[in-house]
Amino acid sequence: MSLLTAIAVSASGLSAQRRRLEVLVSNLANANTTQPAGVEPYRRKDVVFSSVAPATSFGAEFENAVRGVEISGIVTDHRSELRKVSDPGHPHADSEGYVYYPNVKPMEELVNVLSATRSYEANLKAVNSAKEMAMKTLEILQ
Repeated sequence: MSLLTAIAVSASGLSAQRRRLEVLVSNLANANTTQPAGVEPYRRKDVVFSSVAPATSFGAEFENAVRGVEISGIVTDHRSELRKVSDPGHPHADSEGYVYYPNVKPMEELVNVLSATRSYEANLKAVNSAKEMAMKTLEILQ
């Protein structure tokens, strides 16, 4: 595997985790938003990753196993329930006095943000290591 391939694979991970962080922050920003009665509140979204072959091709079996990351889609969570809060005085309350809030759990989203941040850092470290190896190779060749 070439150093450029290692950088390309890590760069795809950086890009995917950056997009994941954007989606997670959007979830957190909308955690307490409401909509008028009869309008569906914001639903949490999540990023779906899939593996993709790097742009360059390889000959060896091991090298063929090297995969990058791409975002295959952003899905809306329709399985978990919306939060239902009794607040008859709220302007968005329904006829029974309930307000529906998004299905976002801030603590869960913060854990996901931490996970995405750590993954981003790991990919950045891999890119920097590959760059350092390339620089050392150039020093040796001089």
